Amino acid sequence: MADSWVNLAERIGSDLHLELTGPGGRRSLLIRTLRDAVRDGRLAPGTRLPPYRSLAADLGLARNTVAEAYAELVAEGWLVARQGSGTRVAPRTEPVRLPRVAKRTAGAAPPTHNLRQGQPDAASFPRTAWLAAARRALGAAPNDAFGPGDPQGRHELRRALAEYLGRARGVRTTPERIVVCSGVAHALRLLFGGRVLRGPLAVESYGLAFHRSLLEEASVRTVPLSLDERGARTGELENLKGVRAALLTPAHQFPTGGPLHPQRRVSAVEWARTRGGLILEDDYDGEFRYDREPVGAVQGLDPERVVYIGSLSKSLSPALRLGWMVLPEHLLAPVLAAKGEREAWASVVDQLTLADFIDSGHYDRHIRRMRQRYRARRDRLVATLAANAPHIAPTGIAAGLHAVLRLPPGTEHSAVKAAAWQSIALDGLAGFRHPAATMPADDGLVVGYATPPDHGYGPALEALCQVLPPAES
Repeated sequence: MADSWVNLAERIGSDLHLELTGPGGRRSLLIRTLRDAVRDGRLAPGTRLPPYRSLAADLGLARNTVAEAYAELVAEGWLVARQGSGTRVAPRTEPVRLPRVAKRTAGAAPPTHNLRQGQPDAASFPRTAWLAAARRALGAAPNDAFGPGDPQGRHELRRALAEYLGRARGVRTTPERIVVCSGVAHALRLLFGGRVLRGPLAVESYGLAFHRSLLEEASVRTVPLSLDERGARTGELENLKGVRAALLTPAHQFPTGGPLHPQRRVSAVEWARTRGGLILEDDYDGEFRYDREPVGAVQGLDPERVVYIGSLSKSLSPALRLGWMVLPEHLLAPVLAAKGEREAWASVVDQLTLADFIDSGHYDRHIRRMRQRYRARRDRLVATLAANAPHIAPTGIAAGLHAVLRLPPGTEHSAVKAAAWQSIALDGLAGFRHPAATMPADDGLVVGYATPPDHGYGPALEALCQVLPPAES
Protein backbone atom coordinates (compact mmCIF):
# COMPACT_ATOMS: atom_id res chain seq x y z
CA MET A 1 0.00 0.00 0.00
CA ALA A 2 1.37 3.43 -0.98
CA ASP A 3 2.45 5.78 1.79
CA SER A 4 0.11 8.67 2.53
CA TRP A 5 1.52 12.16 3.08
CA VAL A 6 0.59 11.85 6.78
CA ASN A 7 2.57 8.64 7.14
CA LEU A 8 5.58 10.18 5.44
CA ALA A 9 5.38 13.32 7.56
CA GLU A 10 5.25 11.25 10.74
CA ARG A 11 8.41 9.38 9.71
CA ILE A 12 10.30 12.31 8.23
CA GLY A 13 9.22 15.07 10.57
CA SER A 14 9.95 17.89 8.10
CA ASP A 15 7.52 20.21 6.28
CA LEU A 16 8.18 22.77 3.53
CA HIS A 17 5.51 25.10 2.22
CA LEU A 18 5.87 25.82 -1.51
CA GLU A 19 3.36 27.24 -3.97
CA LEU A 20 4.01 26.03 -7.51
CA THR A 21 2.34 28.70 -9.61
CA GLY A 22 3.26 30.22 -12.93
CA PRO A 23 4.21 29.02 -16.41
CA GLY A 24 6.44 26.04 -17.17
CA GLY A 25 6.59 22.36 -16.47
CA ARG A 26 6.37 20.95 -12.95
CA ARG A 27 10.10 20.22 -12.71
CA SER A 28 11.23 23.66 -13.89
CA LEU A 29 8.57 25.32 -11.74
CA LEU A 30 9.81 23.49 -8.64
CA ILE A 31 13.42 24.47 -9.41
CA ARG A 32 12.48 28.12 -9.86
CA THR A 33 10.38 28.19 -6.67
CA LEU A 34 13.15 26.63 -4.56
CA ARG A 35 15.76 28.95 -6.05
CA ASP A 36 13.59 32.00 -5.28
CA ALA A 37 13.02 30.81 -1.71
CA VAL A 38 16.78 30.60 -1.16
CA ARG A 39 17.48 33.92 -2.89
CA ASP A 40 14.95 35.92 -0.87
CA GLY A 41 16.07 34.40 2.43
CA ARG A 42 13.01 32.31 3.26
CA LEU A 43 15.23 29.22 3.17
CA ALA A 44 18.30 30.20 5.17
CA PRO A 45 21.76 28.65 4.66
CA GLY A 46 21.95 25.29 6.38
CA THR A 47 18.19 24.66 6.28
CA ARG A 48 17.52 20.96 5.80
CA LEU A 49 15.04 20.22 3.03
CA PRO A 50 12.55 17.35 3.21
CA PRO A 51 13.63 14.10 1.54
CA TYR A 52 12.38 14.01 -2.03
CA ARG A 53 9.83 11.27 -1.23
CA SER A 54 8.21 13.47 1.44
CA LEU A 55 8.16 16.63 -0.70
CA ALA A 56 6.83 14.69 -3.68
CA ALA A 57 3.93 13.33 -1.60
CA ASP A 58 3.21 16.82 -0.23
CA LEU A 59 3.18 18.54 -3.65
CA GLY A 60 1.58 15.69 -5.60
CA LEU A 61 4.63 15.24 -7.84
CA ALA A 62 6.49 12.21 -9.03
CA ARG A 63 9.45 11.29 -6.87
CA ASN A 64 11.81 11.47 -9.85
CA THR A 65 10.66 15.04 -10.55
CA VAL A 66 11.70 16.19 -7.09
CA ALA A 67 14.93 14.16 -7.16
CA GLU A 68 15.93 15.71 -10.49
CA ALA A 69 15.11 19.23 -9.22
CA TYR A 70 17.28 18.68 -6.13
CA ALA A 71 20.13 17.35 -8.28
CA GLU A 72 20.05 20.34 -10.62
CA LEU A 73 20.05 22.83 -7.71
CA VAL A 74 23.00 20.96 -6.16
CA ALA A 75 24.85 21.22 -9.45
CA GLU A 76 24.11 24.96 -9.60
CA GLY A 77 25.41 25.45 -6.04
CA TRP A 78 22.08 26.40 -4.43
CA LEU A 79 21.94 23.16 -2.41
CA VAL A 80 24.44 20.70 -0.96
CA ALA A 81 23.85 16.98 -0.45
CA ARG A 82 25.89 14.79 1.87
CA GLN A 83 25.45 11.17 2.83
CA GLY A 84 23.73 10.95 6.22
CA SER A 85 23.05 14.69 6.37
CA GLY A 86 20.37 15.01 3.71
CA THR A 87 19.96 17.93 1.34
CA ARG A 88 20.52 21.41 2.75
CA VAL A 89 20.62 24.98 1.52
CA ALA A 90 24.22 25.82 0.60
CA PRO A 91 26.22 28.48 2.47
CA ARG A 92 26.27 31.87 0.76
CA THR A 93 29.16 34.29 0.46
CA GLU A 94 26.93 37.27 -0.37
CA PRO A 95 24.11 38.76 1.72
CA VAL A 96 20.59 37.71 0.89
CA ARG A 97 18.57 40.59 -0.50
CA LEU A 98 15.30 40.74 1.34
CA PRO A 99 12.27 42.56 -0.08
CA ARG A 100 12.28 46.24 0.83
CA VAL A 101 9.61 47.33 3.27
CA ALA A 102 8.52 50.72 4.45
CA LYS A 103 10.85 52.06 7.12
CA ARG A 104 9.27 52.24 10.56
CA THR A 105 9.41 55.45 12.44
CA ALA A 106 11.99 54.91 15.14
CA GLY A 107 10.62 55.15 18.68
CA ALA A 108 12.24 57.17 21.38
CA ALA A 109 15.22 55.60 23.09
CA PRO A 110 14.39 53.85 26.38
CA PRO A 111 14.93 56.03 29.43
CA THR A 112 18.20 55.79 31.31
CA HIS A 113 16.31 55.57 34.62
CA ASN A 114 12.88 53.94 34.77
CA LEU A 115 10.97 55.15 37.83
CA ARG A 116 7.47 54.61 36.49
CA GLN A 117 4.87 53.20 38.82
CA GLY A 118 2.94 49.98 38.32
CA GLN A 119 5.80 47.71 37.35
CA PRO A 120 7.26 44.93 39.50
CA ASP A 121 10.89 43.86 39.46
CA ALA A 122 11.01 41.72 36.33
CA ALA A 123 14.45 40.35 37.23
CA SER A 124 13.01 38.78 40.39
CA PHE A 125 10.49 36.56 38.60
CA PRO A 126 10.89 33.11 40.22
CA ARG A 127 11.82 31.27 37.04
CA THR A 128 13.09 28.05 38.61
CA ALA A 129 10.12 27.63 40.95
CA TRP A 130 7.64 28.56 38.19
CA LEU A 131 9.23 26.04 35.80
CA ALA A 132 9.08 23.32 38.44
CA ALA A 133 5.42 24.14 39.08
CA ALA A 134 4.69 23.97 35.35
CA ARG A 135 6.30 20.55 35.10
CA ARG A 136 4.32 19.21 38.05
CA ALA A 137 1.09 20.76 36.79
CA LEU A 138 1.48 19.37 33.27
CA GLY A 139 2.37 15.94 34.61
CA ALA A 140 -0.74 15.82 36.78
CA ALA A 141 -3.14 17.56 34.38
CA PRO A 142 -6.18 15.53 33.27
CA ASN A 143 -6.77 15.08 29.56
CA ASP A 144 -9.67 17.51 29.51
CA ALA A 145 -7.30 20.34 30.44
CA PHE A 146 -6.09 20.31 26.84
CA GLY A 147 -9.54 20.66 25.31
CA PRO A 148 -11.59 23.85 24.92
CA GLY A 149 -11.17 26.10 27.94
CA ASP A 150 -13.83 26.71 30.58
CA PRO A 151 -14.75 30.44 30.52
CA GLN A 152 -14.90 30.39 34.32
CA GLY A 153 -11.31 29.13 34.55
CA ARG A 154 -9.80 25.83 35.65
CA HIS A 155 -11.24 24.45 38.88
CA GLU A 156 -7.74 23.70 40.17
CA LEU A 157 -6.88 27.40 40.09
CA ARG A 158 -10.22 28.60 41.44
CA ARG A 159 -9.87 26.21 44.38
CA ALA A 160 -6.32 27.39 45.09
CA LEU A 161 -7.35 31.03 44.81
CA ALA A 162 -10.32 30.57 47.14
CA GLU A 163 -8.03 29.14 49.81
CA TYR A 164 -5.29 31.75 49.34
CA LEU A 165 -7.57 34.80 49.15
CA GLY A 166 -9.48 33.69 52.21
CA ARG A 167 -6.28 33.12 54.18
CA ALA A 168 -4.21 36.09 53.01
CA ARG A 169 -6.78 38.75 52.09
CA GLY A 170 -9.84 37.91 54.19
CA VAL A 171 -11.99 37.21 51.12
CA ARG A 172 -15.10 35.09 51.72
CA THR A 173 -15.65 32.88 48.71
CA THR A 174 -15.84 29.42 47.20
CA PRO A 175 -14.31 28.25 43.90
CA GLU A 176 -17.76 28.52 42.31
CA ARG A 177 -17.80 32.30 42.88
CA ILE A 178 -14.47 32.94 41.13
CA VAL A 179 -14.05 33.79 37.44
CA VAL A 180 -10.54 33.80 36.02
CA CYS A 181 -9.70 36.71 33.74
CA SER A 182 -6.56 38.42 32.45
CA GLY A 183 -6.50 41.32 34.91
CA VAL A 184 -8.38 44.35 36.19
CA ALA A 185 -8.83 45.92 32.75
CA HIS A 186 -10.34 42.68 31.41
CA ALA A 187 -12.63 42.50 34.44
CA LEU A 188 -13.91 46.04 33.79
CA ARG A 189 -14.45 45.25 30.11
CA LEU A 190 -16.51 42.19 31.04
CA LEU A 191 -18.56 44.04 33.64
CA PHE A 192 -19.27 47.20 31.64
CA GLY A 193 -18.41 46.37 28.04
CA GLY A 194 -20.48 43.22 28.42
CA ARG A 195 -23.36 45.27 29.85
CA VAL A 196 -23.41 43.26 33.08
CA LEU A 197 -23.30 46.61 34.87
CA ARG A 198 -24.18 50.07 33.60
CA GLY A 199 -23.05 53.52 34.57
CA PRO A 200 -22.74 56.02 35.98
CA LEU A 201 -19.88 54.75 38.13
CA ALA A 202 -18.31 56.50 41.12
CA VAL A 203 -14.50 56.47 41.05
CA GLU A 204 -11.77 58.03 43.16
CA SER A 205 -10.60 61.51 42.15
CA TYR A 206 -7.13 60.11 41.47
CA GLY A 207 -6.73 56.85 39.57
CA LEU A 208 -5.59 55.30 36.31
CA ALA A 209 -6.57 57.33 33.25
CA PHE A 210 -6.45 54.06 31.30
CA HIS A 211 -9.31 52.67 33.35
CA ARG A 212 -11.35 55.84 32.84
CA SER A 213 -10.76 55.64 29.07
CA LEU A 214 -11.79 51.99 29.05
CA LEU A 215 -15.03 52.88 30.83
CA GLU A 216 -15.69 55.79 28.47
CA GLU A 217 -15.40 53.39 25.54
CA ALA A 218 -18.20 51.38 27.16
CA SER A 219 -20.28 54.61 27.41
CA VAL A 220 -19.91 54.67 31.19
CA ARG A 221 -19.83 58.10 32.82
CA THR A 222 -17.52 58.27 35.83
CA VAL A 223 -18.19 60.53 38.82
CA PRO A 224 -15.21 61.43 41.08
CA LEU A 225 -15.15 60.99 44.86
CA SER A 226 -12.93 63.32 46.87
CA LEU A 227 -9.88 61.96 48.71
CA ASP A 228 -8.08 62.85 51.93
CA GLU A 229 -5.68 61.15 54.31
CA ARG A 230 -8.40 58.58 55.16
CA GLY A 231 -8.93 57.57 51.55
CA ALA A 232 -12.03 58.08 49.42
CA ARG A 233 -14.81 60.10 51.02
CA THR A 234 -17.40 57.38 50.65
CA GLY A 235 -20.01 59.49 52.44
CA GLU A 236 -20.35 61.45 49.18
CA LEU A 237 -21.95 58.38 47.58
CA GLU A 238 -25.27 59.21 49.24
CA ASN A 239 -25.55 62.42 47.20
CA LEU A 240 -24.75 60.92 43.78
CA LYS A 241 -28.02 60.45 41.92
CA GLY A 242 -28.25 57.45 39.62
CA VAL A 243 -24.95 55.96 40.82
CA ARG A 244 -25.24 52.34 41.96
CA ALA A 245 -21.63 51.19 41.76
CA ALA A 246 -18.28 52.54 43.00
CA LEU A 247 -14.75 51.53 41.97
CA LEU A 248 -12.37 51.78 44.94
CA THR A 249 -8.78 50.83 45.86
CA PRO A 250 -9.34 50.26 49.61
CA ALA A 251 -6.10 48.50 50.60
CA HIS A 252 -3.81 51.16 49.10
CA GLN A 253 -5.37 54.10 47.29
CA PHE A 254 -3.91 54.50 43.86
CA PRO A 255 -1.83 56.55 43.44
CA THR A 256 -1.93 58.75 46.56
CA GLY A 257 -1.45 55.88 49.03
CA GLY A 258 -3.02 54.91 52.32
CA PRO A 259 -5.80 52.45 53.18
CA LEU A 260 -9.48 53.32 53.26
CA HIS A 261 -10.47 54.16 56.83
CA PRO A 262 -12.53 51.41 58.55
CA GLN A 263 -15.54 53.72 59.05
CA ARG A 264 -15.50 54.59 55.36
CA ARG A 265 -15.32 50.92 54.43
CA VAL A 266 -18.44 50.28 56.47
CA SER A 267 -20.08 53.39 55.02
CA ALA A 268 -19.45 52.20 51.46
CA VAL A 269 -20.90 48.75 52.12
CA GLU A 270 -23.95 50.21 53.88
CA TRP A 271 -24.52 52.51 50.89
CA ALA A 272 -24.37 49.52 48.52
CA ARG A 273 -26.87 47.60 50.66
CA THR A 274 -29.27 50.52 50.88
CA ARG A 275 -28.98 51.51 47.22
CA GLY A 276 -28.97 47.92 45.94
CA GLY A 277 -25.58 48.72 44.46
CA LEU A 278 -22.07 47.31 44.31
CA ILE A 279 -18.53 48.10 45.39
CA LEU A 280 -15.85 47.13 42.86
CA GLU A 281 -12.71 46.47 44.92
CA ASP A 282 -9.45 46.77 42.97
CA ASP A 283 -6.90 45.01 45.20
CA TYR A 284 -3.96 45.78 42.93
CA ASP A 285 -1.07 45.39 45.41
CA GLY A 286 -2.65 44.37 48.70
CA GLU A 287 0.11 41.88 49.54
CA PHE A 288 2.85 44.50 49.79
CA ARG A 289 2.69 46.25 53.17
CA TYR A 290 5.65 47.43 55.26
CA ASP A 291 4.81 49.64 58.24
CA ARG A 292 1.27 48.66 59.11
CA GLU A 293 -0.91 45.73 60.03
CA PRO A 294 -2.49 43.76 57.16
CA VAL A 295 -5.62 45.36 55.74
CA GLY A 296 -8.20 42.79 54.72
CA ALA A 297 -10.49 43.02 51.73
CA VAL A 298 -13.71 45.03 51.92
CA GLN A 299 -15.35 42.04 50.23
CA GLY A 300 -15.25 40.20 53.55
CA LEU A 301 -17.83 42.65 54.95
CA ASP A 302 -20.49 41.65 52.41
CA PRO A 303 -19.70 39.19 49.60
CA GLU A 304 -23.05 39.90 47.93
CA ARG A 305 -22.35 43.63 47.57
CA VAL A 306 -18.66 43.62 46.60
CA VAL A 307 -16.92 42.45 43.43
CA TYR A 308 -13.33 41.65 44.40
CA ILE A 309 -10.78 42.01 41.56
CA GLY A 310 -7.13 40.99 41.69
CA SER A 311 -4.28 39.94 39.42
CA LEU A 312 -0.64 38.85 39.23
CA SER A 313 0.53 42.04 37.51
CA LYS A 314 2.24 43.43 40.64
CA SER A 315 2.92 40.27 42.65
CA LEU A 316 4.48 38.13 39.90
CA SER A 317 4.43 39.60 36.39
CA PRO A 318 2.03 41.42 34.06
CA ALA A 319 3.29 39.13 31.28
CA LEU A 320 1.32 36.19 32.72
CA ARG A 321 -2.02 37.95 32.01
CA LEU A 322 -3.78 36.24 34.91
CA GLY A 323 -6.38 37.82 37.17
CA TRP A 324 -9.62 36.95 38.91
CA MET A 325 -13.01 38.24 39.98
CA VAL A 326 -14.80 37.08 43.11
CA LEU A 327 -18.45 37.69 42.32
CA PRO A 328 -21.75 37.95 44.14
CA GLU A 329 -23.93 35.01 43.20
CA HIS A 330 -26.33 37.05 41.09
CA LEU A 331 -23.51 38.29 38.81
CA LEU A 332 -21.92 34.93 38.05
CA ALA A 333 -24.18 33.90 35.15
CA PRO A 334 -24.21 37.35 33.47
CA VAL A 335 -20.39 37.61 33.64
CA LEU A 336 -19.94 34.13 32.17
CA ALA A 337 -22.39 34.99 29.42
CA ALA A 338 -20.37 38.14 28.64
CA LYS A 339 -17.17 36.11 28.65
CA GLY A 340 -18.44 33.60 26.09
CA GLU A 341 -18.12 29.88 25.58
CA ARG A 342 -14.45 29.85 24.61
CA GLU A 343 -11.70 31.12 26.89
CA ALA A 344 -9.69 33.53 24.76
CA TRP A 345 -7.53 35.15 27.43
CA ALA A 346 -5.97 33.03 30.14
CA SER A 347 -3.74 30.12 29.17
CA VAL A 348 -4.85 26.85 30.76
CA VAL A 349 -1.21 25.86 31.22
CA ASP A 350 -0.55 29.07 33.15
CA GLN A 351 -3.68 28.53 35.22
CA LEU A 352 -2.60 25.03 36.19
CA THR A 353 0.93 26.26 36.91
CA LEU A 354 -0.33 29.04 39.16
CA ALA A 355 -2.55 26.58 41.04
CA ASP A 356 0.48 24.42 41.78
CA PHE A 357 2.61 27.49 42.55
CA ILE A 358 0.08 28.52 45.21
CA ASP A 359 -0.56 25.03 46.60
CA SER A 360 3.17 24.30 46.96
CA GLY A 361 3.73 27.44 49.04
CA HIS A 362 5.99 29.08 46.44
CA TYR A 363 3.63 32.02 45.96
CA ASP A 364 3.67 32.86 49.68
CA ARG A 365 7.45 32.56 49.77
CA HIS A 366 7.79 34.80 46.72
CA ILE A 367 5.51 37.45 48.26
CA ARG A 368 7.51 37.46 51.50
CA ARG A 369 10.81 37.71 49.62
CA MET A 370 9.58 40.56 47.41
CA ARG A 371 8.03 42.34 50.40
CA GLN A 372 11.50 42.50 51.97
CA ARG A 373 13.10 43.56 48.69
CA TYR A 374 10.61 46.34 47.99
CA ARG A 375 10.77 47.57 51.57
CA ALA A 376 14.55 47.92 51.24
CA ARG A 377 14.00 49.84 47.99
CA ARG A 378 11.44 52.07 49.70
CA ASP A 379 13.77 52.71 52.65
CA ARG A 380 16.61 53.67 50.33
CA LEU A 381 14.37 56.16 48.51
CA VAL A 382 13.31 57.73 51.81
CA ALA A 383 16.91 57.93 53.06
CA THR A 384 18.14 59.47 49.82
CA LEU A 385 15.45 62.14 49.93
CA ALA A 386 16.19 62.89 53.58
CA ALA A 387 19.87 63.38 52.77
CA ASN A 388 19.52 65.32 49.52
CA ALA A 389 16.05 66.85 49.43
CA PRO A 390 14.68 66.96 53.00
CA HIS A 391 12.04 69.51 51.95
CA ILE A 392 10.35 66.89 49.74
CA ALA A 393 7.90 64.69 51.65
CA PRO A 394 7.29 61.14 50.35
CA THR A 395 3.79 59.88 51.09
CA GLY A 396 1.83 56.66 50.57
CA ILE A 397 4.90 54.63 51.50
CA ALA A 398 3.47 52.21 54.06
CA ALA A 399 2.63 49.78 51.25
CA GLY A 400 2.88 49.26 47.52
CA LEU A 401 5.54 49.71 44.87
CA HIS A 402 5.58 53.50 44.53
CA ALA A 403 5.70 56.72 46.52
CA VAL A 404 4.23 60.15 45.90
CA LEU A 405 6.71 62.98 46.35
CA ARG A 406 4.77 66.08 47.38
CA LEU A 407 6.12 69.20 45.65
CA PRO A 408 5.70 72.92 46.28
CA PRO A 409 2.70 74.38 44.43
CA GLY A 410 3.35 75.16 40.79
CA THR A 411 6.51 73.05 40.45
CA GLU A 412 5.19 69.71 39.15
CA HIS A 413 5.25 70.56 35.44
CA SER A 414 8.83 71.84 35.52
CA ALA A 415 9.98 68.80 37.54
CA VAL A 416 8.41 66.35 35.06
CA LYS A 417 9.97 68.27 32.17
CA ALA A 418 13.39 68.28 33.87
CA ALA A 419 13.11 64.53 34.47
CA ALA A 420 12.41 63.95 30.78
CA TRP A 421 15.48 66.00 29.84
CA GLN A 422 17.56 63.84 32.20
CA SER A 423 16.11 60.63 30.69
CA ILE A 424 14.17 59.75 33.83
CA ALA A 425 10.81 58.06 33.29
CA LEU A 426 8.25 58.99 35.95
CA ASP A 427 4.76 60.44 36.20
CA GLY A 428 3.33 63.65 37.54
CA LEU A 429 0.43 63.41 39.94
CA ALA A 430 -1.73 65.55 37.64
CA GLY A 431 -1.86 62.76 35.07
CA PHE A 432 -3.94 60.62 37.43
CA ARG A 433 -6.46 63.32 38.36
CA HIS A 434 -10.06 62.91 37.18
CA PRO A 435 -10.97 65.76 34.82
CA ALA A 436 -14.13 66.50 36.82
CA ALA A 437 -12.49 66.35 40.26
CA THR A 438 -13.34 69.32 42.47
CA MET A 439 -10.97 68.69 45.37
CA PRO A 440 -7.85 70.91 45.53
CA ALA A 441 -5.08 69.77 43.20
CA ASP A 442 -1.70 68.92 44.72
CA ASP A 443 1.65 68.98 42.92
CA GLY A 444 3.64 65.78 43.10
CA LEU A 445 5.64 63.06 41.39
CA VAL A 446 4.61 59.40 41.35
CA VAL A 447 7.87 57.45 41.68
CA GLY A 448 8.03 53.68 41.24
CA TYR A 449 10.90 52.00 43.04
CA ALA A 450 10.51 48.37 41.93
CA THR A 451 11.73 48.43 38.33
CA PRO A 452 15.37 49.66 38.21
CA PRO A 453 18.06 46.97 38.38
CA ASP A 454 20.11 46.86 41.56
CA HIS A 455 23.16 48.41 39.93
CA GLY A 456 21.04 51.21 38.49
CA TYR A 457 18.87 52.08 41.48
CA GLY A 458 21.41 54.31 43.22
CA PRO A 459 22.15 56.34 40.08
CA ALA A 460 18.40 56.61 39.42
CA LEU A 461 17.81 58.11 42.87
CA GLU A 462 20.73 60.50 42.44
CA ALA A 463 19.34 61.64 39.09
CA LEU A 464 15.89 62.04 40.66
CA CYS A 465 17.23 64.37 43.34
CA GLN A 466 18.82 66.56 40.67
CA VAL A 467 15.42 67.35 39.07
CA LEU A 468 13.49 68.06 42.27
CA PRO A 469 12.66 71.71 42.96
CA PRO A 470 14.90 73.39 45.53
CA ALA A 471 13.73 74.31 48.98
CA GLU A 472 11.98 77.65 49.28
CA SER A 473 14.28 80.30 50.69
